[in-house]
Amino acid sequence: MSISIEQSAFAGLDTQKRLLNQVFKGELSAQGRFGFRGELAIKFATAVADEARPPELLAQQVISSAEPGAKKISFFSCYLLSFGYLDPLVTALSEYLEPSGKYFIYCNNIDFSKRYHLEYKGIPFYILPLDEATVYNELLELFGLERNDLKKLDTAGKINRIAENALQYSAVFPEISYADCLAGMGPVRDPGENRPV
Repeated sequence: MSISIEQSAFAGLDTQKRLLNQVFKGELSAQGRFGFRGELAIKFATAVADEARPPELLAQQVISSAEPGAKKISFFSCYLLSFGYLDPLVTALSEYLEPSGKYFIYCNNIDFSKRYHLEYKGIPFYILPLDEATVYNELLELFGLERNDLKKLDTAGKINRIAENALQYSAVFPEISYADCLAGMGPVRDPGENRPV
């Protein structure tokens, strides 16, 4: 019997209408692991009259999963334009993250030669740089997954394979404090600049 999002750790986020532009939202495995791939609204824009406005802050390229019956999201990865968005992201996800989870945050404005491990509000994060690549491709590289091996899988199968590897990931990166990472981040680059129109 397949499970619905209401039975997963994503239920609250779905109710809050934070799960946007979904590429995938559903069961990942026969065991009942649930996954989401798309975008997550971190901070909503103030609504004017009945006008629906795009979120002020967005976590892009989200790939995430929750274990069967779990109340928390065990694996979450995304792209943030700025490391400074981590605090509102953690606030938005506060009910859904756990100290044993694996959370990978790719940021546009941290040093490209650096990777960090950071604990913030009791939650561990891997903080990694990202410019032109995608979170999906970076995760494959980080976990040593061959793209050809994933080609035969459907979207659920691909996300499930990434989730399995994420949950087992245990590489050690240099520890950094939130304050030090914030102090060291660069300016937020315009994602549209230098792109052909």
